[in-house]
Amino acid sequence: MADTVKILWADDEIDLLKPHLLFLEKKGYEVVTVTNGHDAIEECRSDRAIDVVFLDESMPGITGIETLESIKESAPLLPVVMITKNEEEGIMEQALASKIADYLIKPVKPNQILLTLKKILERNRIEEEGIRSRYLQDYRNISMQLSEGLDFREWVDVYRRILSWELEFDQHGELEMVSDMLTNQKQEANAAFFKFISRHYKSWVQAEAEAPLLSPNLLRTKLLPLLAREEPVVLLLLDNMRYDQWRVIEPLVSEHFRVEEEDFFYSILPTTTQYSRNAIFAGLMPQEIQKKYPKWWRHDFEDGSKNQFEAELLEEQLRRLVRKEVRFEYVKVTNSSQSGQLPANALNYLNNDLTVIVYNLLDILSHLRNESDMFKELSRDDRAYRSLTRSWFENSSLRELLRNLAEREVRIVLTTDHGTIRVNTPSKVVGDRETTTNLRYKMGRNLRYESNDVLAYRNPEEVLLPRANVSSSFIFAKEDIYFLYPNNYGKYLHQYKDTFQHGGISLEEMICPVIQLLPR
Repeated sequence: MADTVKILWADDEIDLLKPHLLFLEKKGYEVVTVTNGHDAIEECRSDRAIDVVFLDESMPGITGIETLESIKESAPLLPVVMITKNEEEGIMEQALASKIADYLIKPVKPNQILLTLKKILERNRIEEEGIRSRYLQDYRNISMQLSEGLDFREWVDVYRRILSWELEFDQHGELEMVSDMLTNQKQEANAAFFKFISRHYKSWVQAEAEAPLLSPNLLRTKLLPLLAREEPVVLLLLDNMRYDQWRVIEPLVSEHFRVEEEDFFYSILPTTTQYSRNAIFAGLMPQEIQKKYPKWWRHDFEDGSKNQFEAELLEEQLRRLVRKEVRFEYVKVTNSSQSGQLPANALNYLNNDLTVIVYNLLDILSHLRNESDMFKELSRDDRAYRSLTRSWFENSSLRELLRNLAEREVRIVLTTDHGTIRVNTPSKVVGDRETTTNLRYKMGRNLRYESNDVLAYRNPEEVLLPRANVSSSFIFAKEDIYFLYPNNYGKYLHQYKDTFQHGGISLEEMICPVIQLLPR
């Protein structure tokens, strides 16, 4: 790199720096010198081949800070290193505010200059080499874990580590080889996770073995104990939020709240709003909801909303499990108009013991992505989908609501009901006209399917799922599979390939974050 790098050095005492200039030229750098700020500005405007500027803070005429600001106006991305004798805090703050790349205190040594150049011009390469090295080491560790067999806690750890690498790779565009390795490792992990769920899920829901925190126990474990405190509690449930989506909005949330606790629960099957979210608010498995509150349960093929009684189910759970009377309010946000009202109502929510806000716009974002070519292009892969999520949150009324709530004593529980996975592998299913339309699970009679692609329960009651008919059964897709009927197979193959779906078995759909937040 050194033989192509062009440096502009501005210093009114440039003659005293000849040893430094000769040192850099021997290293292969090209150095252009000027003795004042005006010439430095003109040089940057006329010569676009300059790669980095060394700028003396104290020169006659205009100051180094003024020179820096003018250079940044015409070349905002050009790295500028401030060199100063003055260690005054105010000058350093001004320089940092103008986005200097680095600063050095006089007298500077040639090796300091060389180190600064490497740090600025080769930072990406050095960082990427470090990431490659660290991931290759962790790749072996994760592979060993996957081969040993994991419990439900260890699966959470593996999932977090894989996603942490994905988020780190997001910041660098030249990591194709290890990015492909990570993609393959995630696929391998999901294949092993499917086998793990197939072996253990039934014993979890029947309480025959130690189980992770599941949807029906989420509020009992993570929310209701907080009601014993004096401060108001807000439960913010973002429908369809994956763990990686939480991670990309976390820095924005952390501007006003600190994370008191980050934990996880496992969504029940099917990983859909109808089943998992009703289970959360009822504190019961779907079969138990159907038996205890039959008027509040809708089967998949029945008309009407499948989640229109969440407030009633929550009220019943509070009555069963909380000894004192709880003043609570349930708010469901399904469009931008309702979302826009949230910030103005923040103080009203604090008059309740508990406010529950179900926010459906992330789910809408997912559906828009599936249905719109434009949104699909904006979120063409998981990395872009995460970026779209951050952009949405950054400008959302939800962020404004959190900002308003942070001004008061409040405790927030932020969670979801299930995640989503990008599907790519089709699998044929045949069923009758009442078979569910979901692409990741099917409930119906006389289902025919590829047995290697699914986890099947011919008797839904053994996993506490309601029977719509005597012969109803459930199947759940593994990994990135999506179900298609043989009719018009080619059409729907391309329509749904590479879309985000939920309802089946994957790390992304089942392992869900639950976060406790306190104002800073």
